[in-house]
Amino acid sequence: MKKSIKLKLQKTVKIKPTAPFAFDTTFHKPGHFPSPDNYWEPSIRWQTWRWRKASLGLKFINKGTTNNPLIEIKIYSQKNLSENLVKTLTEEIKYKYNLDFNLKEFYRVFGNDKILAPSIKRLKGMRPGHHGSLYEYIIIGIVLQNATVKRTVQMFQALLENFGTLLEFDGKKLRCFWSEGGLQKISEEDLRALKVGYRAKSIKRIDEQFAKGIINEFDLRKKDREIQMKELLELYGVGPATVWYILFDVFHHWDFFNHISPWEQKIYSKLFFNKNPENPVPVEKLLKHFEKFGKYKQLAVHYIWEDLFWKRKNEHIPWLEKEIRL
Repeated sequence: MKKSIKLKLQKTVKIKPTAPFAFDTTFHKPGHFPSPDNYWEPSIRWQTWRWRKASLGLKFINKGTTNNPLIEIKIYSQKNLSENLVKTLTEEIKYKYNLDFNLKEFYRVFGNDKILAPSIKRLKGMRPGHHGSLYEYIIIGIVLQNATVKRTVQMFQALLENFGTLLEFDGKKLRCFWSEGGLQKISEEDLRALKVGYRAKSIKRIDEQFAKGIINEFDLRKKDREIQMKELLELYGVGPATVWYILFDVFHHWDFFNHISPWEQKIYSKLFFNKNPENPVPVEKLLKHFEKFGKYKQLAVHYIWEDLFWKRKNEHIPWLEKEIRL
């Protein structure tokens, strides 16, 4: 086992999100599969973060309230950090977690919706968000393909343990993602040995494409949705399902909803139509149903989805456990 790299506290910054803001439901998503790059407990999240080729440890601490929010971020690193790196990292955190997003219109329009209102009330202030880069997100998307949650967790953990960096900070040991192009010396056979199956070829090709600069996340942010879709679909191993996730989590398109996986189809059928997951509602009917949420389609479904998984943290839901199989 590789020795951990010990990080020291280098900087502390504070961010004031727009109100209302909910720390725990923004920084912890029970609907995401568990991974060894983060650890959460109420009002605190520890997270590894690759930024400008540096492997960092971040500690997010809730210092405010829903209506008067404040986040303290402690930044751990091996080396001293420049003011510019800290500034750009802070802006990136705001972007990734949508800390400047104004939820008031969404709440005004759907605050009385029969299905959505209860979730809004329970999760008031929650932002969608994902800490990973586009490169990291695509790797995760590949290990999600045609796999149970348990199988995905096993594959992702194997990749991080073999190619990631073990960081130690603030009493935690967490894995940090490797850099874009970090697998250039790794063969497809090496990847297959980690039991990722056919995905080895996709992971290797994606790493090569990012290493060559064929796609750049920050340039892509400036382009419209159609161009983003086109360029993403040109990447090897990236299909419509992965693109759909990326457009929401990475590029923040709240209105785009054109794909539902068989697993999600079962859960949505139970949530929105109270139908047996083994006899799910047709995808076309589900997509048409979500049209009522207009420009907030993805955001609305995200609220209901996360509400379900937060509920799962506190009680056993037999039909859901059957679908998760973790």
